[in-house]
Amino acid sequence: MTSCCLFILARKFFGLVSLLCLAVGSSALGAGSNPDASPGALTLWYDKPAEFSVQQNDYGIKYRTLFRTALPLGNGRLGALIKGGVAREYLPLNENTLWTGGLNPGGEYTKMGSYQPLGNLIINLQGHEPFTQYRRSLDLYDGIARASYTSNGIHYRREYFASYPGQVIVIRLSADKPGSYTGSVVFNDAHSGFMEVKDRRMTISGCLDNALKYETQILVLNEGGSQQVHRDEYGDAIDFKDCDSVTIIAAAGTTYAMDYAKIADNAHYRGELPHERLTRQIDAAGTVSYEKLKAAHVTDYQSLFNRFSINLGASTGAQRALPTDLRRGRAAKDTDPEFEQLICQYGRYLVIACSRPGGIAPNGNGIWTDTYFPALGGKYCNDIAQEPLNYWAVETTNLADCHLPYLDMVQSQIPAWRKDTRDAAELKPASGKSPRGWTVRGCHNIMGGQAFWWHQPGNAWYCLHFWEHYAFSMDKDYLAKVAYPVLKETCEYWEDSLKALPDGRLVVPKIFSPEHGPWEEGVSYGQELVWDLLTNYIEASSILGIDKEYREKVAALREKLLVPGIGSWGQLLEWMTEKKDAVSVTPFDKSMDAKDGPIDTPENTHRHTSHLVGVFPCRQFSIEQTPELATAALVSLKARSNKGDHAPWKYPTRAPIYARLYQGDLAYDQIQQFIGVNTPNLIGDSVECDGAPGLPESFAEMLVQSHQGNIHLLPALPKAWPSGSVKAIRARGGFEVDETWADGKLTYATIRSVTGNSASVRYGEKTIKIDLQPGSSVVLDENLQPKN
Repeated sequence: MTSCCLFILARKFFGLVSLLCLAVGSSALGAGSNPDASPGALTLWYDKPAEFSVQQNDYGIKYRTLFRTALPLGNGRLGALIKGGVAREYLPLNENTLWTGGLNPGGEYTKMGSYQPLGNLIINLQGHEPFTQYRRSLDLYDGIARASYTSNGIHYRREYFASYPGQVIVIRLSADKPGSYTGSVVFNDAHSGFMEVKDRRMTISGCLDNALKYETQILVLNEGGSQQVHRDEYGDAIDFKDCDSVTIIAAAGTTYAMDYAKIADNAHYRGELPHERLTRQIDAAGTVSYEKLKAAHVTDYQSLFNRFSINLGASTGAQRALPTDLRRGRAAKDTDPEFEQLICQYGRYLVIACSRPGGIAPNGNGIWTDTYFPALGGKYCNDIAQEPLNYWAVETTNLADCHLPYLDMVQSQIPAWRKDTRDAAELKPASGKSPRGWTVRGCHNIMGGQAFWWHQPGNAWYCLHFWEHYAFSMDKDYLAKVAYPVLKETCEYWEDSLKALPDGRLVVPKIFSPEHGPWEEGVSYGQELVWDLLTNYIEASSILGIDKEYREKVAALREKLLVPGIGSWGQLLEWMTEKKDAVSVTPFDKSMDAKDGPIDTPENTHRHTSHLVGVFPCRQFSIEQTPELATAALVSLKARSNKGDHAPWKYPTRAPIYARLYQGDLAYDQIQQFIGVNTPNLIGDSVECDGAPGLPESFAEMLVQSHQGNIHLLPALPKAWPSGSVKAIRARGGFEVDETWADGKLTYATIRSVTGNSASVRYGEKTIKIDLQPGSSVVLDENLQPKN
């Protein structure tokens, strides 16, 4: 093992923490207005640089981080946190495949590894203090972060963006006076890689303790002035002097391959190094003008972001005048329509930033971490948080392309999970024979390694995403070649694993209700996910016209599935039998769970509502089809909807359930509560990124629903949005919908068919049938009558 890998092992062994412990604080801020200040409705902006916050990781170690305050940038693979420091800019960088660990057949949590920081890009600037007129911003319209300030009579500007076409991160420093930039560029590699500086370029290469190799390249381009390599005992740097502007371009990569065959024999660790690929990327970006590089980024980014728009009304001038961190606190108490529009679109921005085709799915931290020990190791958790939540809004808000990294990554790991399933003695039913197919433990890494207890319904979670990608696109080729084989194999797992009760009903073997407990058979959460899986398979088989005999067998299994009951106070039962006196004790967090009180009473305030997945995101329960069970779900949800605890992600999980039950005002209340506990940079949580990307689905479910076989217009419009519009929200069946409403009522809707299909359209108590050719549309008035 190389010396760099041994160093990392030693550092982790002694529990050293983030690189950020070495960082210095920002200078005191000056006063004054900013001549660049004209933030639009889709701009996050602040009047000071981001500040470090102190957090505590899973091992009880405290560290300083910018995760909750800095502005996140990403191109799906590379991530950066923008601090916006003045005399010292400090950017934590990430590459989303930089992971320790590997295959983990024993399921030990400590052997899974974790997501790792790449390092810190530091820009030291001379003569930039004191300063006034400061502004730091992120414009969601073009995906560019900016910082500006005035110092010593000179106005300085910076732009930062992560280019998907160029596969690089770009920083541009400019000023309104020539020769104003003197300073240095330094890169502190997080893993003590070897650095070489030559021809305006830093190249840093190294390895992790699992022998995964990585490389970072940073190119420094100056206009006017000069630059030279700076070498001393503290490391190498690039100095620049009296420059008109400076452009810094960064690229990074690893030897990871999303291929189980290579992972299984570690061939990917000995395979192609990223050096030549990164060199091509840096060379290409460095030979075009900055404006062309930026234009290519904006064109690509807007091709996704501009597909969907939402207008919820106008905010006041006083609301618009507040920096985002201050405005957030007030928006949690008083309706601020443009801020709500902003936070909806910000969730979409985060998805675009961390999930692009050709890459892997974002982990629990998105693609951003600046500590060696991110929360839960940055792992992919497959219960009601993180992984599924990140992707709830991709189809409805017109980002279907961004779903592909998730689907591709799951497919790549199924061979490893299939082997783990086959080898697990605890998964063998009474017959003693291993079940067909595959299932999962509670979390996994990017190599296929898993940890925690077996979470058997997790395979149904994954299958829901494969089905939904088809349901919105109507791509039969994708259904036949990709989704259907996954659905069928998973149904085979459950055919082998479901347990028959004495009365013939089928139940899921012992699991716990995430993350609530206790472990029992027939837990409602598992029953609902398996029902949804079987239903989706039945539809897929019928659409493709194949496997009729097996389809009938699956339909018979579904008919025998135990359906959750209704308890003594009208609630939907979370377990097969009511638990009036039990106190939750789960492996997750005993102290946290116990404080929530008895687990099946109106007083229980647990953060999870796992037993309501049958309402959303699944489709087993609805007001129309199962009114008694839907009413019971609402009783449970209202009882569980406490305020102000530690879990910001719970609000984006509850709001869509309220919307599906047509409780628009209660759904809106959940959005406001999420705003109230959000971080200064709106990412959602102090240590994880799983609430904000899922939040747009709450808006979508309030405005259009399509899970019941029709297009339901404005099903849960809250009073807080009396007038507004939405464009290009997607509906199942291959449709896009535009809506405009005023005084709480629909004024007109445009429905476009992408693939050519018929549909029922519902508004209030009215329903009509439409039949559209591919690419055609119909405009309906408030009575669902076609408009000329």
